[in-house]
Amino acid sequence: QVQLVEYGGGLVQAGGSLRLSCAYSGFTSDYYAIGWFRQAPGKEREGVSCISTSDGSIYYADSVKGRFTISRDIAKNTVYLQMNSLKPEDTAVYYCAADADAIGPTTLCTKPSRNLDYWGRGTQVTVSS
Repeated sequence: QVQLVEYGGGLVQAGGSLRLSCAYSGFTSDYYAIGWFRQAPGKEREGVSCISTSDGSIYYADSVKGRFTISRDIAKNTVYLQMNSLKPEDTAVYYCAADADAIGPTTLCTKPSRNLDYWGRGTQVTVSS
């Protein structure tokens, strides 16, 4: 049973930083990707950044390139999202997600989110102006 648990959301002023963590367990394959998605009120859920836990390949959405950094600690079964230079438009519930298929990070992040198999419960990130 795959489980994903997010940590680290909160309230921060514009220009500030936050780090999110996603603790994962239960994967039986050696090749999978884990990603961060977000959903703002009234908007579709979107892929923010995804990473392969096997080869470290990474995808970033254009809206976060240069500001967000995704990384993984295989020994701790944890994926991190370091968010810098935060903007009010980054305000959303952030989810950790993965898929049962052996897909790479770009496919994971750009696949319709409703088709993904595993989700965390989400953590709120609020950026004040």
